[in-house]
Amino acid sequence: MKIQKFAIFFALLVISISTFAAEPVIWTVDTRTEVVRGDSKGVSINETGTISLAPKVSELFKTDQSYIWSSITDSNGNTFLGTGNDGKIFKVDASGKGSLFSDLAELDVSAMTIGKDGNLYAGTSPDGKVYRVLNDGKAEVYFDSSDKYIWSLAVLGDGSLAVGTGENGKIYRVKNANAKPEDSILFDSSDSHIICLATDKQGNLYAGTDSKGLVLKFSPDGKPFALLDASLREIHDIAIGADGSVYALALSDSASASKPVATEAVSPATEPTPELPAKSRYDLTTAKSAIFRILPDGKSEVIWNSSSITGFSIASNQARNGVLLGTSDKGRILNITNDGSETLVLQTNEGQISTIKTSGNSFLATSSNQGKLYRFGGESLAEGTYESPVKDAKSTALWGRIWWRSSGNVSLQSRTGNTEKPDETWSNWSEVYSDQKGGQISSPKARFLQWRATLKNQGGNTNLNEVSVSYLAANIAPEVLSIQITPTNVGLAANPPMIIDPNIETSGIDPQVFGLPPAMTIPPRKLYQRGAKSLMWTAEDRNGDKLVYELYYKEVSESAFKLLRGDLSDNFFTLDGLAVADGRYIFKVIAKDSPSNPIPQSLAGERISEMIEVDNSQPVVFVVGTTQFIAEKARVSFEASDTTSFIKRAEYSLDGGNWQAVYADDGISDSGKERFTIEVSLPKSGEYSITLRVFDSQGNVGNARILVKK
Repeated sequence: MKIQKFAIFFALLVISISTFAAEPVIWTVDTRTEVVRGDSKGVSINETGTISLAPKVSELFKTDQSYIWSSITDSNGNTFLGTGNDGKIFKVDASGKGSLFSDLAELDVSAMTIGKDGNLYAGTSPDGKVYRVLNDGKAEVYFDSSDKYIWSLAVLGDGSLAVGTGENGKIYRVKNANAKPEDSILFDSSDSHIICLATDKQGNLYAGTDSKGLVLKFSPDGKPFALLDASLREIHDIAIGADGSVYALALSDSASASKPVATEAVSPATEPTPELPAKSRYDLTTAKSAIFRILPDGKSEVIWNSSSITGFSIASNQARNGVLLGTSDKGRILNITNDGSETLVLQTNEGQISTIKTSGNSFLATSSNQGKLYRFGGESLAEGTYESPVKDAKSTALWGRIWWRSSGNVSLQSRTGNTEKPDETWSNWSEVYSDQKGGQISSPKARFLQWRATLKNQGGNTNLNEVSVSYLAANIAPEVLSIQITPTNVGLAANPPMIIDPNIETSGIDPQVFGLPPAMTIPPRKLYQRGAKSLMWTAEDRNGDKLVYELYYKEVSESAFKLLRGDLSDNFFTLDGLAVADGRYIFKVIAKDSPSNPIPQSLAGERISEMIEVDNSQPVVFVVGTTQFIAEKARVSFEASDTTSFIKRAEYSLDGGNWQAVYADDGISDSGKERFTIEVSLPKSGEYSITLRVFDSQGNVGNARILVKK
């Protein structure tokens, strides 16, 4: 999303601005990051954020089950759907007519394949059995692995069945119904789970593991070789490309589904977490999902990763030179090309896309939560809609014009409301805006706005590239959030201002666009200043207006504040404490947004400080009593008093020597009057000078001296 403030006022925005900010804001949606935050219904979004009509998608069959964990299509065009948590298998013919095919005893049908004998083989969890399901739907146990989970199945070149299991991470090569587990082990992995299996045209078997994230290749004679050791935990799915490349979908710990899927609920579609700043696709430190491509020569590369999207399934997409990726992000299907570009192909609004399979010139996809079968591909839809992310103006806004860049038949509508998510309290969708050059938004004033685009196929390319909306947000008074007071004698001075190109300042563009920090983020420097009292405050304006300040003060006993300084652009002020009488004062800071608003529309906020004590009077120090001599020591007593604050500490010096701490006779310096008794050694006869200096709580110093003769 790009947001800019312009210093001009749109003539077409014929409104009263008595309570609205002076500068219109332009909200522009033109990047892929912003566009994918919206909802797509029959439209695709390419790598640049352009919206176009999606491939035609049909909902073929609804299972009424929560989850579809596996799917397979036979040579007659029948698709079988393995579900959970009731262990049912549904059969759907090419026309979309479906029915219950078999009801197994286990909870989840987690893997399926079609054997060379034409029968369906189904792997189940959590009891680790493989069933052979005959054409009439009758099921019989074909292989009992004694493992807890059957995660994956594949048919090998000799017709035997490869069975991938967990939690012991084994691959079995099952040749017939009489095979025993101990005699059928093809590979006993040191890993926990064999999550996925796939075979290529040459009869090589590929396996993906958890929790080491390995991709293994088995030659026809069963020899394993590790092709990839991913930095992510789980290889969740494998697809074989037309050129022999092996695509592997890897998941991190946070996204891994290698635990018993039958007991895990799929989260409903939610707003995707924003991606972190752009980085290399090889940097997987924060990735939830990644797609690796292993070339026929053994070289591997990362073609895609995401820190916010969890992938569940992949399928080779020869037409686009890459793979299709099914996700849990609103049940979306993405196209990922070998060069890393990403296109949103379609959105189902289901919990996740569990499987994707090729079917002639089209694709079959299954979803979970709810369990449905879809067909897509080929021709584009006749019509599709896109609903934008909701714009929050931060306060009630007057919505101005809407305009866009597009080709073909594209129209827009708008609606507004005062709840964060659109609901029945929002306005209805407006009448259609058909002129892409712009028109006045007819939706009522409100804090939130959403627009909807309708794209229609009329024989040419139909796409939407960019949409802009202007608005004026209601002016909100600035707030003074806090006032800090520095210790006495600490002054504040502005640091040298950052030199900014005057063209930037006059353009009205936020300097932060050019990587320059806001002026208020540069703190003042501290310096010693006799008697200084300094205040520093923080203020906020939700409209982003520029602020100026007024500073008032009064003695606590007075009734009215007096202006100390006005038109302050800095958020700090140093008071010369020597310029005001001793006393207790409070200060008031008023923040005004008048630099960004006409005077009649400007607003202000204020805050009162804590009490500040001003004390410029020195403590009075004098000698009391007479000097007493005890052996070689002299004892002298001083008394110190302060009428405004209290005595804090004292120290003495003998004949101008180093200052040494001395403590009050009562043990602690904490009142307006204190007595200090000093004993000094006088080793020989002569005249000595003893000086006592005293500090009050405000840093003022008083002293007294006595001459002592021995």
